[in-house]
Amino acid sequence: MTERKPPGVTFETWVDKQIREATERGDFADLPGAGKPLPHLDRPYDAMWWIKEKMSREHLSCLPPSLALRKEAEDTLEAAADAPTEAALRRILTALNERIEAALRTPLDGPPLNLVPFDIDRLAGEWRERHGS
Repeated sequence: MTERKPPGVTFETWVDKQIREATERGDFADLPGAGKPLPHLDRPYDAMWWIKEKMSREHLSCLPPSLALRKEAEDTLEAAADAPTEAALRRILTALNERIEAALRTPLDGPPLNLVPFDIDRLAGEWRERHGS
């Protein structure tokens, strides 16, 4: 902490002096991110940027559970379509179906789920057609 600004010294002069002295002491040396561009300068200003950054860093979501499960189902279907084997596809979809069935037994907070368990055999058949198996 610095001492108080002396009377009669302009604020700008006082701040400049504090910065110069800190630089001379090396207080600004080796700061994280030194020499790197500021992120997101090309994006429009968003007053909630810091909240979004924190949520992203901590892998948090503010979606209601029903919408989070819908999003998870969408992402899981994409992952299943790219599965290396049919067995992997079946494992991925079985785990998703178990979560959907649990949500149907005990309704989640938020808007209606609008999901039913996926037909694994049909999706496996489509996977075989795409992969020529």
